[in-house]
Order: sequence, then C-alpha cells, then structure tokens
Amino acid sequence: MELLTPSGDPTPASPLQARRWRLAQALAADEATAAVVSPGQDLHYLLGRTHGSFERLSALVIRPGRLAVLTVPATEASAWSWAAEEPDVETVVWSDGDDPYRLVHELLGPGPVAVSDMLPAVHLLPLQADDPEVTWTSGTQLQTLRQIKDPDEISCLRQAARAIDDVHAQVPGFLRSGRTELDVAEDISDTMHRAGFTSVDFVSVASGPSGSDPHYAAGDRVLRPSDPVFVDLSGRWRTGYMADETRCYSLGSPAPDVRLVYDAVRRALDVATAAVRPGALAEDIDAAARNCLATDGLAEHFTHRTGHGIGLDVHEGPMIVRGNSTPLQPGMAFSIEPGVYLPGRFGVRIEDIVVVTGDGCERLTTRTRDLTII
Repeated sequence: MELLTPSGDPTPASPLQARRWRLAQALAADEATAAVVSPGQDLHYLLGRTHGSFERLSALVIRPGRLAVLTVPATEASAWSWAAEEPDVETVVWSDGDDPYRLVHELLGPGPVAVSDMLPAVHLLPLQADDPEVTWTSGTQLQTLRQIKDPDEISCLRQAARAIDDVHAQVPGFLRSGRTELDVAEDISDTMHRAGFTSVDFVSVASGPSGSDPHYAAGDRVLRPSDPVFVDLSGRWRTGYMADETRCYSLGSPAPDVRLVYDAVRRALDVATAAVRPGALAEDIDAAARNCLATDGLAEHFTHRTGHGIGLDVHEGPMIVRGNSTPLQPGMAFSIEPGVYLPGRFGVRIEDIVVVTGDGCERLTTRTRDLTII
C-alpha cells in the first residue's frame, strides 16, 4: 500500500487517516521521530474509538512516513480487533512475560518522541527508563491538531448541542418550589440518558446562594419562590462528542438585583460572541466579556476564564483566557460562558458553544439566552 508521507502528500483514504497523516506531518516539522498515544480521547481522535487502559500497556505509535503501530496485550486483543479495519495501522500483540516497553522502543529512533497528555505514569516511567537516546516531550502537536475540528467533528458537535438544547427545554418542568436541587439534578440526569447521552459528566442546579459558587453541583437546598437558578449541563453524546450548556431560570419574577446582574451577563455574552472571528486571539474574547462586565462594576465577580475548547473532551484547547495568544481559526469550537458570582447571594452564568467560521462564528447551542421565568 502507499504510505502517507509528509513529502508524498497522497490523498488520505478517510478522515481518520487524514488525522494520522497530519500528526505525522507535524511531528516531522518538529523533527520528532514519533508520537506515543495512550488509550483515551487522543487515541479516539486518531482511530475513531478507544478502549480502556489497564495495567498492561496499550499504545498507538505514529511515525512520519511509516505505518502506525498499535501495541496491545493479548488479554485485550479482541477488544481492539476493530483497529484492523484501518489500512495504515498495524496491530502488534504482546503476551504476559514479554517486555512491552522494549517492543515500543524498537519502533522508535533516537531523538524526541512526543507523548499524549494522558499517558499514565505507570507506563511513561518505564518507557523513559528504557532508552537514554530517546528524549520524551509533550505531545503538543496532537493537542494543536485537535483544536481544529474537521467537518465530521463539527457535525457531531452540532448533534450534541441540539440534544442538550432539547434537555434544557425540559428543565422548567423540574423546577418547582419545595423540591431539592438534588431532586432536580436526578430528573435532568435521567432525561439526558433517555435523550441519547452515553455519559452525564456534570449537572449543576445552583439555586439562590448556592449559585455564588461557580462549580457548585447540587445539594439538599430546597427551592423557594423567586429563587434564581442556573443549570449547567455537560455530557457525552452518542457520537462520542461533548455537549455543554448553561441557562438561567427564575421561580417567579426575579428580584431587581438578579435582573440587573442577568442583563449584564447577557450583554457580556453577546459582546464576546460578536468578537469571535478568524485572527482574533483567544484572550481577546476573554477581554471582551470581562471589559463589558467592568462597565457594570461586576468584573471582580467574574472569577474564571471566559471559555474552553470542546470536542471529544469537555475541556480541551483553545482556552479562552487572559494570556492565551492563540489566533482563532475556522473549525475551533469552544464555550463562551461569562458569569457573576455574589458571595452568599446568588450567581448568574450563561454558556453557549460556538465554532469559528470564515467570517465570525456559528452558535451550536441555540436555546434562548433570555432569563426563563417559571
């Protein structure tokens, strides 16, 4: 078969093969000899699925100009059999008593080798000890590639966003005075599973003073009339891609101070979204939201970054935060989620997922940004 090499530039047979080819090109450009990728979302990105990592080493080795090699233990070989469908990936099976670290080293040349972020120390340390001619570096090439979503990935993110929109549409039916936050969170979690989410990563039902904690989940607080409530939901859609969305609700007419804060956060979200375009820096979007809140005297109560990338992981690059000078490019997908948290009183956060387009951005989460009064 024809190998995918940085110099030959043959047409990849599939989007997955194109991803492996782009990684090989990036490694070659950095004069790295290989990348070692552990099971998890990095491997999912390159092979289209993944399998659990246990105490036995499983790893995908990507090398410029050569076949990719997936090393797996014999005890788990059947669980990896689907990898044989990839024409440019060779599977090598090792048995207990073999040295899997030596096997990987035989695939490497001297020089820099990139490792995926989630390679467990139980495997990285033996790999580092096995060959002094190999230097181990962070797999920034792979993380950079994952920031730019291809059309298939954007389609998966759209589906996940529509699904989380549909769940949020049902939330008002769960919010009633006399119920606890945990009662509501359980109903929402059940709804997400029925809607096709394979995992529910986070359900935050933050009512009244609970909302002053940005990462509050849910507790035994009983909902009361006039409570402001923000509901933050994230989960893995059946395609493997993540959804993440926050909306605010009020049990009856909101108090004047809640309305003022809500309107300020809504303006910050609108301003930050309007600032998204190719060439803008990630930190520019953070500054747009923060400066908008400053005009209302609320910037000191906005205590977290404005957003995070999303894809196979709910939090990945690019981070929308001060100090990140990464230029935005079409295909980057991330959250925009300004918030204001008043200690002991309440909190407001609104979160959308957007993807950068050729001249701005597309909102993937499309539920109304208005405060929903129940």
